[in-house]
Amino acid sequence: MKRILFLFVILFSVQLISAQVTYKSFNSERLAEAREIKIQLPRSYQSSDKSYPIIVVLDGDYMFEIVAGNVEYSSYWEDIPEAIVVGVNQFNKRTDDTTYSELNSLPIEGGAAFFEFIGMELIPYIEKTYRTEKFKVAVGHGITANFINYYLLKEIPLFNAYVSLSPDLAPDMQAFLTERLPNITTKTFYYLATSNNDDKNINIETLALNNAIKGIENKNVLRTFDNFKGPTHYSLPAHAIPKALESIFFVFRPISKKEYKDTLSKLETSPVDYLVEKYDTIEDLFGIKKQILINDFRAVAAAINKSKKFEYYEPLGKLARKEYPNTLLGNYYLGRYYEEKGDTKKAMKTYQSAYILEEAAGITKDHVLELAEQIKVDFGY
Repeated sequence: MKRILFLFVILFSVQLISAQVTYKSFNSERLAEAREIKIQLPRSYQSSDKSYPIIVVLDGDYMFEIVAGNVEYSSYWEDIPEAIVVGVNQFNKRTDDTTYSELNSLPIEGGAAFFEFIGMELIPYIEKTYRTEKFKVAVGHGITANFINYYLLKEIPLFNAYVSLSPDLAPDMQAFLTERLPNITTKTFYYLATSNNDDKNINIETLALNNAIKGIENKNVLRTFDNFKGPTHYSLPAHAIPKALESIFFVFRPISKKEYKDTLSKLETSPVDYLVEKYDTIEDLFGIKKQILINDFRAVAAAINKSKKFEYYEPLGKLARKEYPNTLLGNYYLGRYYEEKGDTKKAMKTYQSAYILEEAAGITKDHVLELAEQIKVDFGY
């Protein structure tokens, strides 16, 4: 049943994106030929002035649709930001595109040309043509999963996140990464995956790479590793792409039950500061100014109620007024603060003034009026 549901989600996602994908023949001086690329723009692209992260998918002839479908599906539920997905077709070109020297494992010939094509032609074209943010993701599978690592070796890495699926590693790549990752100075996401049914040599090499880098201590490197049970080398991307997107954009997601239980509800410090820092991090990492979700306000309010630290309702109310000025959310939280503080008259007036505002987060006008009336009755105002 789970497998049927999974296939339905993927098929549904592909149907959603089909009308939004542009196929383009890109004339490349570096490659001395035209290369077909696929570009999926977000749903909101034409109706907004927002800018978007870029996700570059190598092996785009078979990897593009599964990445684009998952991005479309997950961004619809606001688990990840909307993004511009760019697929680079490499059918019959894959070997040339990924050529590296047997002497030093670095790109040569067609590999060197393809390396420059991505960094010096394709990315600048996408950034010039579309509204983009600074955050960029590279996705590769097999030999192209090895290839995306070369951009990480640059003094200023081209990408902010690397999705390496069943990498067919160059001989020196493990040494390159163990030397490079400790010295990364900007926030970098590194997702690595294999499976027990992967190509045997690839599985062994990937496990060895994970063991080599898992002990690296660098707060700028956010590393995730999955060793799946069951998928083959060619079916692994269908399982790994959703996990990779989840791990890269975890901070973007609404506060989940797990985040509430494990972190928010156990805070000794202000849960409101935690909320603000969460959204500041989203802006710092992805360049996206995201409005604080109503459900995240509700999660913080639940944490305040659980801890009985009602003084935090004041900054929460002020923040809600700033984010949702036309709703009664801010007045409700401030009313709770004044009521718990013992300033019942001010609480009553704050609840009453909320009546002219829009309802939000399940808080109704009738409810705030009932709270005001109860105070009036209890204290004889």
